[in-house]
Amino acid sequence: MQCFGAEYLVSAESTPRQREWRPQIYRRCTDKTWLFLFFLFWTGLMFITGYSVVAGAVGRLLFGYDSFGNVCGKKNSPVEGAPLSGQDMTLKKHVFFMNSCNLEIKDIRLNSIVLCVSSCPEEQLDTLEEVQLFANNNGSFLCIYSLNSFDYTRNPNADSLCPRLPVPPSKSFPLFNRCIPQTPECYSLFTSVLINDVDSLHRILSGIMSGRDTVLGLCILALALSLAMMFTFRFISTLLVHIFISLVILGLLFVCGVLWWLYYDYTSDLSTELDTERENMKCLLGFAIVSTVITAVLLILIFVLRKRIKLTVELFQVTNKAISSSPFLLLQPLWTFAILIFFWVLWVAVLLSLGTAGAAQVIEGGQVEYKPLSGIQYMWWYHLIGLIWTSEFILACQQMTIAGAVVTCYFNRNKNDPPDHPILSSLSVLCCYHQGTVIKGSFLITLVRIPRIILIYVYNTVKEKRNAWSKCVFRCCFCCFWSLDKYLRHLNQDAYTTTAINGTDFCTSARDALRILSKNSSQLTSVNCFGDFIIFLGKVLVVCFTVFGGLMAFNYNRALQVWTIPLLLVAFFAYLVAHSFLSVFETVLDVLFLCFVVDLETNDGSSGKPYFMDQEFLSFVERSSKLNDARAQKDGNSLRNEEGTELRPIVR
Repeated sequence: MQCFGAEYLVSAESTPRQREWRPQIYRRCTDKTWLFLFFLFWTGLMFITGYSVVAGAVGRLLFGYDSFGNVCGKKNSPVEGAPLSGQDMTLKKHVFFMNSCNLEIKDIRLNSIVLCVSSCPEEQLDTLEEVQLFANNNGSFLCIYSLNSFDYTRNPNADSLCPRLPVPPSKSFPLFNRCIPQTPECYSLFTSVLINDVDSLHRILSGIMSGRDTVLGLCILALALSLAMMFTFRFISTLLVHIFISLVILGLLFVCGVLWWLYYDYTSDLSTELDTERENMKCLLGFAIVSTVITAVLLILIFVLRKRIKLTVELFQVTNKAISSSPFLLLQPLWTFAILIFFWVLWVAVLLSLGTAGAAQVIEGGQVEYKPLSGIQYMWWYHLIGLIWTSEFILACQQMTIAGAVVTCYFNRNKNDPPDHPILSSLSVLCCYHQGTVIKGSFLITLVRIPRIILIYVYNTVKEKRNAWSKCVFRCCFCCFWSLDKYLRHLNQDAYTTTAINGTDFCTSARDALRILSKNSSQLTSVNCFGDFIIFLGKVLVVCFTVFGGLMAFNYNRALQVWTIPLLLVAFFAYLVAHSFLSVFETVLDVLFLCFVVDLETNDGSSGKPYFMDQEFLSFVERSSKLNDARAQKDGNSLRNEEGTELRPIVR
């Protein structure tokens, strides 16, 4: 890496003077200290990963274990004081819960005995005779190991030594070999208890279980709509924008109207007796109110900003021209998402492995439980910081790569000969020179997100002691951190773009970006903001059509489960997917805006200092400036008329 080799200084002058913008003339390694700190931090993460592999019981995690310390599918060593431990479970690869439909957690322990069995019962077993017949036919014993199958119906204590009747039909989960009950009620309760949040997850998982095909179809619909929206912005025109805004308005009004109609239909239905229907009705009322407020706000904004449509279309055409020079920019969210998924899977695997790191202890009844080792909780917090920092680093690398590619194409004198492979060139510059800058910017976001997580943790911990004052303080603090997070993200984007232009460190780039943007903020700010607003409307349109499809699909099965919560999750997924694809246009818009003001700062359009922008961009800037000047002159004249008007008596 160049950071540990040669260095190219921006300036070798000994006397300090005001720095100048020098687009892509010098390049040097920036923020090397932060690169070293990130390396040390990841050394700690690697130590935690190695410790989790050594101290954690990956076999217990993957294959499961019974209540007596035996790992299913393995030959086990005995645990002192546990007579049923140390058994050969080579042929018993499935984990079976004797009380799967009535699981509870008492003193951080499940109230059900867990066994290793050779197969899961695929049909419901209503009596002990059926349990005995299943054991004799399949060789899968569902009662305590010490009880012989012939004694299932003769032992007076069989009710406590065998599973609770009726035994629901179950299937083995493909990877972890757990016998999962297949009835919706048992499935939702079983899964939510294992995740240790019965109250909130019971309804969610029950609704998803009953409508899993619908949820999957809606997610695919959201993905298809996001791709269609991305291509719409790619080939945008004035007519297309008017059609697009009309669709947004109709979609908002239609979804809002459907929600209120469904709520009225629920309230007028005298047969609404089930708790699930009542919960659906309450959630529909909340959805209807929120959608009405959002619709009103967006309609007002569309009306106020309607005169900027033509300039916004031209701005998108300029943006698409920049994207056309490196069309693979549109695919950046895909590889970023793939890297994030890989890292998250690795992070979860290490976290679960840390959770299995414990010492075996024998409790009542000869059962075995594993107590966490000392110091594990500190590793969990360190691991959590690693999740946030590394995730933000990966996202920042995408921003820096897009910024570098756009900067390379913008500051190219020969527009007829675009640079070769701008994305690969930007990525190589990032890896060789500016990883430290990206690390520093992502660390600032991490510093803001950690207090938010702590606030949420404290808020949930003191749930029973909360009052109106504490709720108000919490919401104010959370809102402040959220606002700071949004501001820092925008500042980071400008800093990354400035680093791609000048090759300076993070703090210098952020300061230069703030200074030059404050000087030239009146040029294209309003048009740029309306461009971001149009992109936001694209995300809203994807969510509207997805939610409408969900309303139509879920409404046919309104009495089955609480479907409003899965619908909310689908809406969130639709917005997340749309944001992932359309964020490229937002980033390119912001980068072009900063490149434009830098171009104005360093050049004057003369033959000696021609602009880097092409003729199309220059004509767009001139039309935008004339519009701003005309509006400013009109406001000034109206102000002078108001100040110079003299009250005169009415002459009759």
